[in-house]
Amino acid sequence: MNSEVEVPSRLAQEIGKKEPFLLAEQEAFLNLQRTAQALEADFKALFRRHGLSLTTYNLLRILRGHRPSGVRCNTIREQLVVRVPDVTRLVDRLIDCGLVERQADPVDARAVLVHITRKGLRLLERLDEPVMSLHRKQLAHMSPEQLDTLSQLLQTARTPLE
Repeated sequence: MNSEVEVPSRLAQEIGKKEPFLLAEQEAFLNLQRTAQALEADFKALFRRHGLSLTTYNLLRILRGHRPSGVRCNTIREQLVVRVPDVTRLVDRLIDCGLVERQADPVDARAVLVHITRKGLRLLERLDEPVMSLHRKQLAHMSPEQLDTLSQLLQTARTPLE
C-alpha cells in the first residue's frame, strides 16, 4: 500500500488548489500567466506614470527603430509584442499626446507612414534606464544560462501557436 501523499506544487498552494493538476500543460500555462502578471506589474506602474501602457510603449519603441523612414500601421501591428486589433486607435492616441505623427509616404501616395516625434524620443530616452533597471532587478536571481534556457523554452512553447 502506497501511503505517500503528493505535496501540491508551489503554484497549487498559491492559488489554494487542494488536488494536483490533472495536466502538466495546465500547470505550465497557469504558471506562465501568474509569472507574466507579476513581471508586468512594475512595468505597468512605470509606464502609467508617463501616460503610457505596455502596448503604447512598445509602439514607440518600434517607431524609434524605424527612424527616420517611419512605418505603416500594418508593420506596427506585426511587430507588436502583444498584438492588438486596432493599431490606428493607438496611433491616434499617441498623436493626441504629441508623441507620434502621420506623414504621407513619399513612395506611395496612397499610404501613410507613422513617425515618432522629438517629444516621443525624449520620453523613450527618459524611460530607457528605468526599463533596463527593472529588467535587471526582476530577473537578477537567475543566471545568464537560466535566462537563456527560459527564453528557449518560451520560444519552443510559442512556436506551434504562431
